[in-house]
Amino acid sequence: MQSVTAETLHVYRIDGPPNQMYYIPNFITEGEETRVINNIPSNRWQSLSKRRLQVLPTALTPNNTLIAAPLPTWLTDPIANRITGLGVFYGAPHGINHCLINEYQPSQGIMPHEDGTAYYPIVAAVSLGGTIVLDITEKQPCQGEPAKRWRIVQEPRSLLLTAGSAYTDTLHGIAEVKEDVDLYADTVANWGLLENSDSIVANGNANERTTRISLTYRDVTKVSKLSSSIFGKAR
Repeated sequence: MQSVTAETLHVYRIDGPPNQMYYIPNFITEGEETRVINNIPSNRWQSLSKRRLQVLPTALTPNNTLIAAPLPTWLTDPIANRITGLGVFYGAPHGINHCLINEYQPSQGIMPHEDGTAYYPIVAAVSLGGTIVLDITEKQPCQGEPAKRWRIVQEPRSLLLTAGSAYTDTLHGIAEVKEDVDLYADTVANWGLLENSDSIVANGNANERTTRISLTYRDVTKVSKLSSSIFGKAR
């Protein structure tokens, strides 16, 4: 496991994409990874057409409000607490109060999108299980120029932090493929930060996908205590 502090975080900054993206390999241990996977409730999955997901502690209301409730301990100890220790959520109204769990089977992905204004502009994504390539695309390229693109490999147990203009000015997505190909030092933005780039090279500069689970930690900015007013009833 990488020992990272707020003072050493700059070492893990990804050069290339807009400021700020950080990639930390082995942010959690294999034991911690197994513990989280084993604690994911099997009866809470919501199946979508191209993946399945869970939203904890609850889904947002139609006006993007989170009903105040604590995250389960298996999501906070140690992972969310360790992320908080990096200081990246300093200034966020509530710190980490929300986690989206996505599961991707080989050939599953998600179209390019942005996380939007419901959240404080920083996202912390922990990968479990398999390796995947995240595609980053410039949202508003200069007139007459093609959008800039970057590829980021996310290995098991890694942490990817996205903030600043990287959060507000880019889209991110995952291609629907069984194998990520053409993975080289000059095509992968975080190549120099990878833990197992040698394995990718040995596999013909490709990554054969397996089941991958992502934990996406964020701060929902609008939070309300559960009350009858949420359901349109005056108290």
